[in-house]
Amino acid sequence: MPTQPRPIGLLCLDTHFAKPAGHIRNEQSLPFPVRKAVVKGTSIADLLERPSLKFFEPFLEASRDLERAGCSAITGSCGFMALYQRELTAQVSIPVFASSLIQIPLMHQMSGLSGKVGVITARKEAMTQAHLDAVGAGSTPVVLAGMEDQPEFSDVILNSKRDQIDRSRLGAELMTVGKKLLQDHPDVRSIVLECTDLPPYAYQLQSTLGLPVADLTTLAMMVHSIVTRSAYQGEDCFN
Repeated sequence: MPTQPRPIGLLCLDTHFAKPAGHIRNEQSLPFPVRKAVVKGTSIADLLERPSLKFFEPFLEASRDLERAGCSAITGSCGFMALYQRELTAQVSIPVFASSLIQIPLMHQMSGLSGKVGVITARKEAMTQAHLDAVGAGSTPVVLAGMEDQPEFSDVILNSKRDQIDRSRLGAELMTVGKKLLQDHPDVRSIVLECTDLPPYAYQLQSTLGLPVADLTTLAMMVHSIVTRSAYQGEDCFN
């Protein structure tokens, strides 16, 4: 009888707005189980506006809970958790990929080390060199674009004015930000979505820009396939 695949552990911020399909906290987004651990009392504002290692302890406690629960690896539900990447890997014994930003060097390599990687983030001014350094992306040429001036994104994601997302509006806002990014920086060769609330619109963004687009769900798919290998089936091939 086949064994149940070990889940990916997910560190969740204490947020309550809707998570559409494509968001890593939505069970329909990934073809394998995810075990969630809500880090109580932590908000998007804490990570974006008051980044500090003094907030690290509750993330570590939740990570250890996920490790004890048998998770195969641990990730986060906000790209700004990049700040804790090194600290978490030093304290747990299973792989940690705290942020989609880990993919920045990979995307640059895939583009032949030419041009820049465009990073679309929740709030541009909150993304610092420390976040990039923490995931090994400090020397990669990056261009940042923020969603903070987009009304739907700001109202629901940043300011928690509503729980329900107008997906059409938020998708259109991401297209606006993405097109402006390429207009201002035509040497951008790929896109990484920092914000975990943007993957539901990644297909639309790729169709609009014609560029490779990475996000937390693409990273989770890759990591899960690495840490939960299974035997191949089939006959030999000679061509």
